[in-house]
Amino acid sequence: MKISTSILSTNDRFKSITKLNNTSTDYIHIDNMDNKFVPNYQLPINEVNQLGEYTNKPFDIHLMNIDPEPFINNLKVDNIISITIHIEIDKNIDKILSLIKEKGYQAGLAIKPNTDLNLIDKYLNKIDKVIMMSVEPGFGGQKFIENTAEKIKILREKSKDLIIEVDGGINNETINYIKDYADIAVVGSYITNKENYEEAINNLKK
Repeated sequence: MKISTSILSTNDRFKSITKLNNTSTDYIHIDNMDNKFVPNYQLPINEVNQLGEYTNKPFDIHLMNIDPEPFINNLKVDNIISITIHIEIDKNIDKILSLIKEKGYQAGLAIKPNTDLNLIDKYLNKIDKVIMMSVEPGFGGQKFIENTAEKIKILREKSKDLIIEVDGGINNETINYIKDYADIAVVGSYITNKENYEEAINNLKK
């Protein structure tokens, strides 16, 4: 399983992202929040573009944003692997997924814990990945919702090729709930609250 390290809960994101350059994390997970889709405002486009200058790791971008297009169009980061938007937004999702693809990134849909998984079905041939939220989106450091394991099993049954990423409350214990079906684990405070990031990442990858 690959690890995407979230810097959401760090006090100094530039310091943390520089430290992560010297670890085996696979991706840097970037959360953009507009204080509308979720009650929090984090990592605006200017900060994301600045952070992109400090890392040699690919960005895995998760937009908790009711209007993702301006953010996508103003990105100036060279090393982006994927951009994921939320299925719950009231926008033309097909159009936004096409925009992401046109820019050369993997396109993803994120889904909240209580959203009907079947809403994903009509987009399966248009997306590369799904981020299954294992907490309510908006804040780091929350407790993992255990029934996420059953949901990612259902997602895997829907598509063998879909990249499944799980985001929220993951540590060296809760990662065991998802390891059989998920491809990527988003991990924040379990890594960034420690002095030795690499040791924490290795514990997760065991």
